[in-house]
Amino acid sequence: MVRKIVLSLVLAAFFSMTHAQGVNYQVIPLPQTITLTQAKPFTLQNGTAVVYRGQDEEMNRNASFLTGYLKDVTGLTVTVSNQKEKRGDIVLVLDKKIKGDESYHISVTNKNILVSGKTATGVFYGIQTLRKSLAGVNKDAQIAFPSVEINDSPRFAYRGMMLDCGRHFFPVSFVKEFIDLLALHNMNVFHWHLTDDQGWRIEIKKYPQLTQIGSIRKKTIIGHNSDIDDGTPYGGFYTQEDAKAIVEYARQRHIKVIPEIDMPGHMVAALATFPELGCTGGPYEVGYAWGVYSDVLCLGNEKTYTFVQNVIDELIQIFPAEEFHIGGDETPTERWIDCPKCQALAKKLGTEPKHLQSYFTNRMEQYLNSKGRTIIGWDEILEGKINQSATIMSWRGVENGNRAAHLGHDVIMAPNEFAYFDHYQTNKTNNEPMAIGGYLPVEKVYSFDPAPDSLSADAKRHILGAQANLWTEYIPYPQQAEYMLLPRMAAMAEVQWVPTNKKDFKAFTERLNRLVKIYDQKGYVYALQLWPDRYNANRQRW
Repeated sequence: MVRKIVLSLVLAAFFSMTHAQGVNYQVIPLPQTITLTQAKPFTLQNGTAVVYRGQDEEMNRNASFLTGYLKDVTGLTVTVSNQKEKRGDIVLVLDKKIKGDESYHISVTNKNILVSGKTATGVFYGIQTLRKSLAGVNKDAQIAFPSVEINDSPRFAYRGMMLDCGRHFFPVSFVKEFIDLLALHNMNVFHWHLTDDQGWRIEIKKYPQLTQIGSIRKKTIIGHNSDIDDGTPYGGFYTQEDAKAIVEYARQRHIKVIPEIDMPGHMVAALATFPELGCTGGPYEVGYAWGVYSDVLCLGNEKTYTFVQNVIDELIQIFPAEEFHIGGDETPTERWIDCPKCQALAKKLGTEPKHLQSYFTNRMEQYLNSKGRTIIGWDEILEGKINQSATIMSWRGVENGNRAAHLGHDVIMAPNEFAYFDHYQTNKTNNEPMAIGGYLPVEKVYSFDPAPDSLSADAKRHILGAQANLWTEYIPYPQQAEYMLLPRMAAMAEVQWVPTNKKDFKAFTERLNRLVKIYDQKGYVYALQLWPDRYNANRQRW
């Protein structure tokens, strides 16, 4: 009984202090363990130093990130040092005893704050927890961190988010903001969808026509494929220097960039540039309506493979990630069925033209393997005979991902019912920006379990993680993209990081009340359905 009373007093003191000073370790994603201690709090003040040991470049950068975050939130001037720490410093250390490259430990006493990780990446996630614990503090308040021991590690190694820049082009500044959002939510993969029927968005020096012609559509359909278009040319692309800068920006935030060149379907922008790569020879024009186009790469034409391999050769010099996403989704087969070249290849292979995609997929995988890369493809590539080494990104529900895992493929779960952020966030859509359709509220995102107990232990081993996708047919502006991402991104962050038995939606919404203060500080636009009073007040202004 005495121990219970003491614990209650400690908790009461903690939450009182937390409320008074705004410091709260109940962040998103929720750390694995938060153990309060009875030591006095650590007081942050002008002159506090963030100390890292040694000459490690990544740890120096981590220290700089933390000082920047602290200044943004508190207004205090905090310095970076790699000298011996002293009382009152925040100390960042590498500790090989910690298990897991992304795991971290935080220890707070009245003397110091210690953030340790096996790698600089783990330390970075500890820094994010400290940063988010300060959400909502007043800049003129004394900042006191309650004494605590935090141990944390992610549930999944792959924690991704996809941005489609094929349908609508987003400036480099927004792509960097998108990466900042990934870092804030402890995500570690930026899946960059760079090409589609409606636009080729990445410079290929061997084929400058791809951006001269393929990046520009003459017009864009209005609404959900109405009979009206806007009659206005639309375009944009990233130079290779832009892409390198984005890759480096992400690397500094411990985020890997995986490029996607969608093939052999969703290639009309490339066919408009090089009509000889299509089965009919064209003419083609860059797509201006949304949906699936019948024209795809001609798989019976050897020039197709030369073209794709040349594109790959340039891109792997820009993107160092081991993975390369080759798309493979929504590929109609009727052009192959009618194409003499595809018929001849199918006959040579002893198959039918409609089954040629598996030949293409395996050939591209072999080529990428020869360059030290592995492939990721959307779950349609499972419909042919493909190598077990291909990673499947399951978007048409969880069942395809489960089947792929049972077949021995590594799997990234991105099912549209839980992870497509181009769907509406509310079923009351009258005052919402246009979306593709569907209804995906925050609570449903939060309920997603990428590796449920119904899967066998062997199949679970193949679930690498989860990803949410932002397709942009109906999202032309950065602010609208923010709105569709937030706060659903926070829910996906917990899906990716927090074990199922520790998830609780009501508790999550309480923690979200604090995280959105960082959204507010940064000026992000986010959906307000979880805050009815704010949502209604916003509507009344209209």
